[in-house]
Formats: sequence, C-alpha cells, structure tokens
Amino acid sequence: MVHFLHPGLSPRTIVPPDAQKDALGCCVVQEEASPYSLVNICLNVLIANLEKLCSERSDGTLCLPEHWSFPQEVADRFLGVMTWQGKLTDRTASIFQGNQMKLKLVNIQKAKISAAAFTKAFCHHKVIELDATAVHTDLPIPDIVHALCSSSWIQQNLRCLLLDSASIPRDSRLLFFGQLTGLRILSVFNVCFHSEDLANVSQLPKLESLDISNTLVTNISALLTCKDRLKSLTMHYLKCLTMTKPQILAVIRELKCLLHLDISDHRQLKSDLAFHLLQQKDILPHVVSLDISGGSCITDGAVELFVRQRPAMQFVGLLATDAGYSDFFTAKQGLRVAGGANMSQISEALSRYRNRSCFMKEALYRLFTETFSMQVTMPAILKLQKNCLLSLTNSRILVDVPFDRFDAAKFVMRWLCKHENPKMQTMAVSITSILALQLSPEQTAQLKEELLMAVKELLAIVKQKTTENLDDVTLLFTLKALWNLTDESPAACSHFIENQGLAIFIQVLETFSESAIQSKVLGLWNNIAEVRELSSQLVTEDVVKHISSLLHSKEMEVSYFAAGIIAHLTSDKQPWMSHDLQRTALLQDLYATIQNWPSSSCKMTALVTYRSFKAFFPLLGNFSQPAVQLWALWAVYHVCSKNPSKYCRMLVEEGGLQLLRDIEEHSEADPQAQQIAASILDDFRMHFMNYQRPTLR
Repeated sequence: MVHFLHPGLSPRTIVPPDAQKDALGCCVVQEEASPYSLVNICLNVLIANLEKLCSERSDGTLCLPEHWSFPQEVADRFLGVMTWQGKLTDRTASIFQGNQMKLKLVNIQKAKISAAAFTKAFCHHKVIELDATAVHTDLPIPDIVHALCSSSWIQQNLRCLLLDSASIPRDSRLLFFGQLTGLRILSVFNVCFHSEDLANVSQLPKLESLDISNTLVTNISALLTCKDRLKSLTMHYLKCLTMTKPQILAVIRELKCLLHLDISDHRQLKSDLAFHLLQQKDILPHVVSLDISGGSCITDGAVELFVRQRPAMQFVGLLATDAGYSDFFTAKQGLRVAGGANMSQISEALSRYRNRSCFMKEALYRLFTETFSMQVTMPAILKLQKNCLLSLTNSRILVDVPFDRFDAAKFVMRWLCKHENPKMQTMAVSITSILALQLSPEQTAQLKEELLMAVKELLAIVKQKTTENLDDVTLLFTLKALWNLTDESPAACSHFIENQGLAIFIQVLETFSESAIQSKVLGLWNNIAEVRELSSQLVTEDVVKHISSLLHSKEMEVSYFAAGIIAHLTSDKQPWMSHDLQRTALLQDLYATIQNWPSSSCKMTALVTYRSFKAFFPLLGNFSQPAVQLWALWAVYHVCSKNPSKYCRMLVEEGGLQLLRDIEEHSEADPQAQQIAASILDDFRMHFMNYQRPTLR
C-alpha cells in the first residue's frame, strides 16, 4: 500500500486489481512494492518547489523560466499531479499559459480556479479531453462551456467532457453545448441539468456516450434525436422522471445502437423499471453491459433469461437486488457481475461504484459480512477499498499509517449521525474510538459541530443499549469512543454533561457489572475530574456512591480508575464545603486502598494511556494530602514501567523530573510516596540517561 503510506505522492496510473483472478493479490503485492516512476518523483519535487523555481508576474501569478519546455505527455501528467495535490490555483495555473506546455488531457478535478484563469491557462491548448469533476463554484459550467467555445479548434476536436458535480448558477438558462461539435463523451452526473439541456445535447453530431445520472431531467424523449449514434447511456438515479414506464421503455427500445445501459437506482426509491425492461424481448439487441443495481422485483430467473437471449453480454450490475445468487452467474464464462452474492461480485461492485455512495455502503456492508471471520489476507480485495471506512476499522491502519486523521474524523463523526444500519453504525463507532486518540487536543477543539453531534449520538446509543440491557460490542466501542473523545477535551466533557451523560452512565453502572464496562465509565469520569471547572459536577450523591464502591473492586483497573476520580475530586476542597466529613472519609479510604495494591508494575486488563502528565502535576505537588499524591505517583510509575520510551521521555519534556526529586527529598513527604518517586528516578537513571534534563544526582 505504497500510495497509502506516502500521502504526499500522487497515485500511479495502474490497472485496477482483478480480485476474481487474483484474490490473494500476488500482482497487487508486487505492484505496490515497486518504486514510483522517476517522472513522478521529479514532478513531485518540481511541484513542491514551484514557488522557488518560477518568477512572478505583475499580477501575482507564476511564470515558468523562459527556457523550460514540456512534452505533451509530461505536461498532462504534471497538471494531473498538481490537481491531485490541490496545488492548482489562479496563481499556479498561469504556468500553463503560453507555449511552454502542450496539453491534450486537462484534469482540473476539484480545483479552485476562476473562469478567467481557466480561459487563459487552458483554452489555447489543443485539448481533446477535459475533466472538471466537482470543480469549485468559482468556475461554473456555463463559464467552462463558454471558454471552451472561444477556441474553434476545441469546438471541433474536444472529444470528452466530464462535468460531474460541477455548479450552475441559479439564474443560468439553457446550457449551450451545441458548438462543441466534436464531442463524443459527455458526463453531467449530479448537475442541475434539465430536459431542455438534454434536447440541446442530443443534437451533437458525434455524441456516443452520455451520463445524465442524478440530474433534473424529467423526459428523455430527446434521446431519439441521437438514437442512431448513442452507444452508451447512463441514467442512474433519475429521480425526477415524469414519464410512465411504457414511455421510457419505448425510448430505450429505439436506441438500437446501445452497447451499455445503466438504469441503476437507489434502493430506497424501489423502482421497478428494470423489472419491466427484463421482460422485453425486442429491446437492446446489441447490449453488452446492463446495470440494474438497486432495482426492485428483480429475480435470478428474469436476469438469466435476458442474458441468455443476448450471449454477447459481458457485464450486469445486480447490487442491492435479490438477484445474482444462482449458479448461472458463476458458471457463465466472460460475464462479470457487480453484486453481493460472493466475494467476486463484491469486488466488482467496489471497483465500479466508487462514486456512488449508496452502492459503496451496500458493498461495504456485504464485504464486512463476508470477511468478518476470514483468516486469509487478500490484498486485491483490500486495494479496491483501501482508502474507505472498512479499512479504517483496522486499528493498525488508524494508528500507524500516515493520512489526514482530522478530515477522516470529521467525516466519520458526521457519518455516525446518519443512523445507518447496526453493522455500519458499529464500524463508525469503532473508527471514532480509535481516531479520537490520534487527534491532538487542538484538533479536537476544532471539531466544534462534529464533536457536539458525535457526543449526542454516542450517548443516545449508550442509552438505547442500556435500556435494552444489551452489552454487545457496539456498546463497548461506544463507551470507548466517548472516553477517548473526552480525553483532554473540556468541550467534549462539557457536551457530555449537558446531554445528561452523568445520568446515562449511572444507569450503565446500575445495569451492567462487567469490569470492561465499569472501567470505561470510570475512565471518562476521570477525564471530567481533570477539568477543574467541570469536576464539581461529579460531586453528587450517586456518583460518589458508585466510585466509593468501585474503589474496592477486585479488578485492578476498575479500582485504579475509581481512585483516580477520588484523587482529582478531593484535591480541591471547594466542592466539598458542606461535605467535608465525606471528603475526609474518601481520602482515608483511598490511602488504605492504595496500600493494598500490588506493585506499580502490575498488569491491568485495560491499557492505560495518557497524552501528557500535566493533569498529574498538581496532585504530585499536594503534600497536604498523601493519598492524592500517592495515587498520582503510582499512576506515573505504572505507565513508565509499561512504556518507558514514551513516558520517561514525557516526564523530561514536561518538567516532571523535578517534581519527583522534590518528593524524594521532602522532609514531610509520605515514606511510601518517597519510595515510589525514588524508584521512578532509579529506573530513569538506568534506562534513559540520554534524556537527562536537568542533570540527576
């Protein structure tokens, strides 16, 4: 997974893996282990240093050195890499002005450039293909078409125009594609494209392939204008069609040159258009590819009969239907199927439906079910969905692989709140629980809206599971996610309290007695107890009753977390003004409990981790309350003994060594506290002398 491991590099131009023939991924492993091409490496270096290498025009745009010249193929790739890295702007696009670059294949996907910059940079080139998918609203479709038509060469020779998800101003009228007479391929997927626009496009003299998926087209009768030349028609999710099914089928019946037809639909619409199409004998005589995924009432028998009558068929899309399960679909040679019946069909679906979220979710769900207990690693399968949610459920990827965790967390938190089916929900919660610890406190603070939504949704899941008395894996993931989200995040702690989190968690403790659940509840309360302005919220009869009881748990991690809450809460006298006797009793109980604990190097079931020791420092310096100081020392020694390379370094960098020395040398310090402090320092001297700062005696 070289590309995944090197997010700064653009993807290589490679053939997608064939998971049917190479499920174990031998070719994928070989391909991914291979180095990047020298051209790509050079282009990446060039783009990274573009500001240094270029001069600046008077208008602030960049200009290549005069003696530089790029061959057409290199120029095309250079532009593609710039676009993929998000480096194409008005300032940088200007390097494509003039004749130093010779472009044919222009890729400006998702770029933020103005209409003026687009015209100056690209419309003097001999462009034969333009991919403006999801380009920024600064460059709407009418401006793109107008700019392209400013070149007579482009008018006659532009073959392919992809405008998926591009914008159209509300006051814009008919889109005039008529001047682009050389156009053979046009895609306006997810665009405000109307029936009138379709009528205009259908008159293009060379049009062979058209994608009008998810547009506002209400009537497709205009397609009869190009019936003798249209070979490919994609109209996935045409939700605004007002024609009757017989009228739609009458139009399709006339498109006798069609080799590919896609009438797949969102399953929620429950469209039966495909069902009726399959019953027709005199329709699509030459079709080799038919996509009817998401259609209702589709059966194996109907699809099999349709395919047998058209022996040249090479592909059929059946995902999110009730078809694809008979032996016919595995036995027929040369027929690829995108569906959910087996790993081969799922792989095909993952490959074909990358830009259709409704189908990707369905395919991922099927894959999750299919591979849940699989023991064999299949790189070809992983490669087909490697940058998506299912891969993210792998904690190794979440922790070790470099990628933009902030954007991933933002996306997953929003997705979490869409109330997907239970298995998808479990995946989202699992990812959130791991990603939360990969974000810095500063990044977590930036997730304002997402953080509030996520905390509310996670609490709702906990409440539902508790009411149903269901302690399944989703509950455990959800408790862990809340615990991790509130770690060093006062905002998340505040959201937790404001959304009745304390009452919900008390209900959890009263419903479940498993230590794995108790430790996660107490771990989150520890996070709240560390926030001085919120800790007083925990000083209630119910909370104190539970932590006092759990302090004596036989499970070490439960007792440890309960002790941590007590240590933080009792270190501040203010919330206990009217409960001083109770506070004194808690401190005595805390001290006695710690005396009975095993060595600080003991093992716990729950893995205790900390971002920093800063919350411990006020406790370490609290000589008036030995129990509080003793817990903090025990905690520091415990994690330092488990992961010395991380936590001993943390002690040095955060200035904790001096606090330990103060405890060791203080004349009135508790003897056990002095002993633990001395043990930490001795271990540090033995293993980490390289990190001494200040010098230890």
